Amino acid sequence: MVVHPFQILNVEETRVARDVVLSLHPDHVVDFREIFLQEPEKELMKQYLDLEHAAQPGQSPTSKRPPRLAKCQYDIIGSDRIPEYHESVIDVGLKKRVRHEVVGKEHQASLTLWEFAHLVDACKESKEFQDAIAEFKLPDGFELVVEPWPYGGLDFGAESRRYFQGLCFAQDTRNKNADSNFYAYPLPIIPVMDAHLKRIVRIDRLATGGKGDSLTGQTHSPRVLDHCQSAEYVPEMVSGGVRQDVKPINITQPEGPSFKVTDESLVEWQKWSFRVSFNPREGAVLHDVHYDGRSILYRMSISEMTVPYGDARPPFHRKQAFDFGDGGAGNCANNLSLGCDCLGVIKYFDAVIVSSDGEPKVHPNVICLHEQDNGIGWKHTNWRTGRAVVTRMRELVIQFIITLANYEYVFAYKLDTAGGITLEVRATGIVSVVNIDPGKTSDYGNVVSGGVLAQNHQHIFAARIDPAIDGHNNSVTYEESHPVPQNPDTNPQGNFYEIRKTLVKESAGLDANPVDHRVFKIVNPSKKNPHSGNPVGYKFAPLPTQKLLAAPGSIQAQRALFTNHHVWVTKYRDDELYAAGRFTLQSQLEVGGVHDMAARKDNVADEDLVVWNVFGLTHNPRVEDWPVMPVEIYQVHFKPSDFFERNPAIDFPSAKNNASVLVEKDGGCCEKL
Repeated sequence: MVVHPFQILNVEETRVARDVVLSLHPDHVVDFREIFLQEPEKELMKQYLDLEHAAQPGQSPTSKRPPRLAKCQYDIIGSDRIPEYHESVIDVGLKKRVRHEVVGKEHQASLTLWEFAHLVDACKESKEFQDAIAEFKLPDGFELVVEPWPYGGLDFGAESRRYFQGLCFAQDTRNKNADSNFYAYPLPIIPVMDAHLKRIVRIDRLATGGKGDSLTGQTHSPRVLDHCQSAEYVPEMVSGGVRQDVKPINITQPEGPSFKVTDESLVEWQKWSFRVSFNPREGAVLHDVHYDGRSILYRMSISEMTVPYGDARPPFHRKQAFDFGDGGAGNCANNLSLGCDCLGVIKYFDAVIVSSDGEPKVHPNVICLHEQDNGIGWKHTNWRTGRAVVTRMRELVIQFIITLANYEYVFAYKLDTAGGITLEVRATGIVSVVNIDPGKTSDYGNVVSGGVLAQNHQHIFAARIDPAIDGHNNSVTYEESHPVPQNPDTNPQGNFYEIRKTLVKESAGLDANPVDHRVFKIVNPSKKNPHSGNPVGYKFAPLPTQKLLAAPGSIQAQRALFTNHHVWVTKYRDDELYAAGRFTLQSQLEVGGVHDMAARKDNVADEDLVVWNVFGLTHNPRVEDWPVMPVEIYQVHFKPSDFFERNPAIDFPSAKNNASVLVEKDGGCCEKL
C-alpha cells in the first residue's frame, strides 16, 4: 500500500530504520532515544501536493514521490561508558543512511523516560541520600516518593555534564490507595544524579522559611511533615464525597459523525481537509490545511513551552522546564479514554514509539477527533416579520493531552464552520509545591495547604504557523486603529478613526498592542478579494500576555529568548521547527531558535514565511488551585479576512434541534417539545 508522505512511520518502517542504524555500528552498544518521521523537504512536497490536489499524484514524470525518511536519535556507548549522541536520517525505502550528525558535548539530547527510572534507582542505591532522608522523622505509614525532573539550565561556568534531579515527597500508605496524593507532603531535599555515572553526586537541601528568612537557612524540624495535611483528589477519597445531584449530559450523533478519515491521516469535514500526524516532540501536527479546495496552511503545531519558576532560593533559579524540547510532548501524551477525555462520536489516532533497543510499539489513542457544538454561529431576526434565522457554530476538534509529572496540558486545534481555526491550551493538574514552615507565608508563592507552598511561575507557549494562503508566497501586515484629531476638513465631528497598515518587510519579533487594537494579517499579496480589493488573508490578534519575568541576562531569560516577543516572522527553512532551538535540556543560551532566525533579517515580504505566536500564563497560585487546579484556558483565533466573498457559514443549516426538551415549572420530569 502506498503511504502518504505526511503519514507517521509505521511499525515496519521504524524497524527498518532501527536495523540500518544497528548495521552501521556493529561493534558498539546503541541506545535509541527516538525514531520518527523526518518530514520531506518542502519543495518536494509542494510539487507532490499540487499534483495530489489536481487528482493526479504520480502521473507526471517529474513528480517523484518524496522519499520516506526516518529521523533516528540515539547514543553510542563506547568503552568509557559515556554516551555519544548521534542523529541520523535513514531512507526507509533504500534502507540507507542519507544524513548523519554527531552532536557535540555542548548540547544535551532530550531526556527519555527510562533515564528517569535511572534516577529513582540511583536514589535507592545512594547511602548519602538514604542517610539524608533518615534525618527526617516521617510519620508512621509514610513512604518516600522521588519525582524525576529536568535539571534546568546549567549555572554559568559549570561543567557541561548531564544531570537529573528529583523532587521528593512522602506518600501516606495507610489508606492503601496507590493514587493517594503525595504532593501534599513535600520534603525539602533534592538529589542530583550524574546521568553518565548513574550515581547521586550531590544533595541540595532546601530552605523552608518564609518572608524575611534566609535564602538558604535550614529552619525546619526533623518532623517536617507534621503540619502537612491530606489533600486527596481521586473520587473515592475526596473529603465529603462527590456530588450526588449531577444529572447526565449525553452527546449523541444518531446518524454518525460528519467527518471522514482516510488512511489514518486524511481528515475531511465541512469543506475542510487536512492531514494529521504525531511526533515525539510536538505531539499532534496539522498539515496541508484546505477549506473548500483553497489552501490555508502548510503546517501548524505547538513548538515549545517553557515553565520558569520565580523562587529566588537556590536551586530554584534552575527550576525551568522546556516541556517540548526537554523530553517531548508527544512522549508524554495520554492514552485517551472514550467518554472521559473526549465526548461524542470519537476517532482516535495512534502513534509509534520505541524503547531503548529501538523496538517499536503502538502508542494508542494519543489524538482524539470529534465534533462539538459551540453555541450560536450567526443569527438575525427580522423585527418586521418576527422571523429569526439562527445557526449553530459547529467545531471539529483535534485534541491531545500531555502529563508532565504534576501538570497536565490539553492542546486542541478547533476548525469551525465559518472557516476559523482556534488554537486552545488548557492548563490543569497539580501545582508544583515545596515545604514551608508552620505559620509562615512567602514572597515566592502562596500557601495552599498546611506546610505546602505553591511556587509562583509562568507557562509560556510558542505556536508555529507555516501559512499557505492561496499559495506559499505570503506576507504579514499588522493593522492598528488610531484616533484622528478633530479638524474641519477630514474629521469635523471628531468621530473618525483611521486604520494604519504596516508591512513586515524583514524577519523580526513584534508584540501585541491591545491599546491600538493591533491585528496581524497573513495575506497573499498577489490574490485580491473581488469586493474589497484587499489581498486575501487570515488574521489573528495575539494575546497580550505577560512576557518572561526573569531578569535579562539571567539563565532563565537567556535560554528562552523566544519569549521576548508575542509574534515572530521568519523566512522558511527546512528543519527550523523549534522556537527555543533543537537543544533545550540544560541549555544556557537559546541556540537556533526564533531569536536567531529573526536576526538573519531575511526578506519576508511575498515569501515563503513562518509566523510564531508566543503567549502564556503568569500563574500565581490560588488556594482554589489545590489539590488539582481547575483548567486555565487560552485561545488564539485565526479567522479569514477578505479570504471569502461572503460569510462562509451562510449556507450552514438552521434546522431546529428536536432533541432539546423543556423543564417543567414544578421541577418534574421533562417532556419533548
